[in-house]
Amino acid sequence: MPFHCVVITPEQQTFDATVTQAILPAFDGLIGILAGRSPLLVKLGVGPLRLDLTNGQSRTYFIDSGIAQMKDNDLTILTTQAIEPKDIDVEAARAESERATAMRITDEKSLEARNRALARGRVQQAMAVK
Repeated sequence: MPFHCVVITPEQQTFDATVTQAILPAFDGLIGILAGRSPLLVKLGVGPLRLDLTNGQSRTYFIDSGIAQMKDNDLTILTTQAIEPKDIDVEAARAESERATAMRITDEKSLEARNRALARGRVQQAMAVK
């Protein structure tokens, strides 16, 4: 059974269609969403968002943090970034990973920033269309 899904970034509405399933990166791991799910509000992390369309195809985006809400068979995803794999700059992702690896860790905040940058770079490199 399909449900409505919309993906919004600060710049634009990236996606608006009916889907049969969504798999999104919550801050603590991947979560699958199907129609009829009880209401949900979840903090998003860094990773791939997969949306399975009603025609059997799927769309994938790299997303970076935000929130997702499922209510009454409407999934709304608000994220800072939603990039299709074909639009990922592999060299920029590699450079981000290298900068993160070289970062000096001085406190909890710098450790968190380093880990986030490493995750962003690794996920983007893995998702990029070659």
